[in-house]
Amino acid sequence: MTGTPLRVGLVGYGLAGSVFHAPLIATTQGLTLDTVVTSNPQRQEQARAEFPDIRLAAGPDELFARAGELDLVVLASPNKTHVPLATAALKAGLPVVVDKPIAGTAAEARDLAALADERGLLLSVFQNRRWDNDFLTLRRLIAEGELGDVWRFESRFERWRPQPKGGWRESGDPAEIGGLLYDLGSHVVDQALVLFGPATQVYAEAVVRRAGAEADDDTFIALTHANGVRSHLHVSAAAAQLGPRFRVLGSQAGYVKYGLDPQEAALREGTRPDTEGWGAEDEALWGRIGSGESPLTGGGRPVPTLPGDYPAYYAAVTAALRDGAPNPVTAREAADALDVLEAARRSARDGVAVRL
Repeated sequence: MTGTPLRVGLVGYGLAGSVFHAPLIATTQGLTLDTVVTSNPQRQEQARAEFPDIRLAAGPDELFARAGELDLVVLASPNKTHVPLATAALKAGLPVVVDKPIAGTAAEARDLAALADERGLLLSVFQNRRWDNDFLTLRRLIAEGELGDVWRFESRFERWRPQPKGGWRESGDPAEIGGLLYDLGSHVVDQALVLFGPATQVYAEAVVRRAGAEADDDTFIALTHANGVRSHLHVSAAAAQLGPRFRVLGSQAGYVKYGLDPQEAALREGTRPDTEGWGAEDEALWGRIGSGESPLTGGGRPVPTLPGDYPAYYAAVTAALRDGAPNPVTAREAADALDVLEAARRSARDGVAVRL
């Protein structure tokens, strides 16, 4: 595969496929978007308009039948299809990237990891928010000891969407693996585990707030990490006032950051990831670090936010396939996060803290 672009088949061209994966794949050196799989005529037309040289396939079986013409399959399809499609792709001899959550259970994720190991194939999970600007900045602050010992990590991924949009993401059918716990919760839990290591106890509250909603849309998860850090994680579609994205309290200082990373908004607007200044944030949105005062009244000092870097994920996947570099997000890491999400679901249902 050295010297020629790796040919990518993308399954699904809804929000995940068209907004996130396709632009990132198409602008990653060493990758080429070869085929888009969608049975929807409007999405086929959209894909062809955006990438005139691609091939189209109506279903995954058509793609797997010519596995020898591809080097990587990316699954941006509905959650309930991730396990069967990843299994089929691996059995066809293809490396796989799966959008989060990789599966509905940790056991299924570990089974997929074992299959990938057995076949000697890459299986990676698209946890793009490890490359959010605020997360990269916070990792640097912690690594440099700016906060001292971290005591509490507060993370909020909140939206104000008072009217449900429907679709599988908001379905109450457990088979769809919908709801915010498994959607945005996959991100905030993954980030907490990356920063502070494994959790030993989980407590959660999952509520349906909006009229007509079927799945959880206002959820809180509290983690106790093995190293003593407490993570308080909020995900909501019913937050009329948005809190800080991060509030991190340590023995020496705290860090508070408002606002979401700008990369998703840029991708939704059609900006390509190879655009100059990609991922940069306006100085007015920088977080603040300090102690004893509120950042909203000028306390602390501003911390320049590192540029967000979603393109780094697919660059790492390319390096893993070409050169044997590390997998940027392994299926076993995703399984560890699913252990937490499953415990959170049990906690919310039974009203108890769950030990891991």
